[in-house]
Amino acid sequence: MNLTLTVVNVVAPVFLLASVGFAWVKLGFEYQLEFVTRLSMTLAVPALIFVALMQAEIEPAALSALSLAALVAYVGVTAAIALLVKLSGLDQRTYLAPLSYGNTGNLGLPLALFAFGDLGLSYAVVVFAVMAVLSFSFGIWVVAGGGGLGKLVREPMVAATLLGALFLWQGWETPVFLTNALDLIGQMAIPIMLITLGVAIARLSPGRIGRAIWLSLAKFVLCAGIGWGTGLFFNLDATAFGVLVLQLATPVAVTSYLLAEKYDADGDAVAGLVVVSTLMSVALLSLLLAIVI
Repeated sequence: MNLTLTVVNVVAPVFLLASVGFAWVKLGFEYQLEFVTRLSMTLAVPALIFVALMQAEIEPAALSALSLAALVAYVGVTAAIALLVKLSGLDQRTYLAPLSYGNTGNLGLPLALFAFGDLGLSYAVVVFAVMAVLSFSFGIWVVAGGGGLGKLVREPMVAATLLGALFLWQGWETPVFLTNALDLIGQMAIPIMLITLGVAIARLSPGRIGRAIWLSLAKFVLCAGIGWGTGLFFNLDATAFGVLVLQLATPVAVTSYLLAEKYDADGDAVAGLVVVSTLMSVALLSLLLAIVI
């Protein structure tokens, strides 16, 4: 009973906040999705990443191990998904990136915070940072059908990650007033991302539900399995192990839909993946958390 209650307490706030965004749209209220997304991705999330890394209480050896484990895990996931997509005769531009890189920001960061506390959030930011670098470089290159690598150097989340890692490595701290300001900005990120997730899902028109269901299940099994195996291989501590598996197992991100629309991939198919995988994650991530907590 205690374990069930713990899982509910971890998962419920995430989906309640997403439900706020969903209900907001369904009630007919205005929500400037483009503005809020830009505010979150260019200011709030980078501030959260930078401060979390700068203040992270992570031993250098543990940080290096988790970073390497996350990189190896994502390479393994990408290879497995690429094979799955090819064998299924699906379009690589449409399906490879969304199925490889999950919703580690909107969903993964809050879940890690609620499940594992501040240390879990610090670990989750490391995994999120690795995913962000891959997603905004290789991921964009795949969806765009080539090119797009130049976007990496202009991505605020990547810059914040590199700068935060430098401060963590050197043991530097920004002045207290600046740290407090950045911390306040970063505190916007998680609630904004969760509410925006609900708004975006409410506005999507999903298609190909049957295909989306089996692909979402396949993504969860492959990602959680590869994360689990990688965590064991690198002998991560319990919190880092749980965070790695949880982050890799997150559902398809709304940003995947936005990128598909921008680069003329099959946006409707990706929308279906976003909706189905997010709804399925209520049960799947609850089960996963019950195992790893």
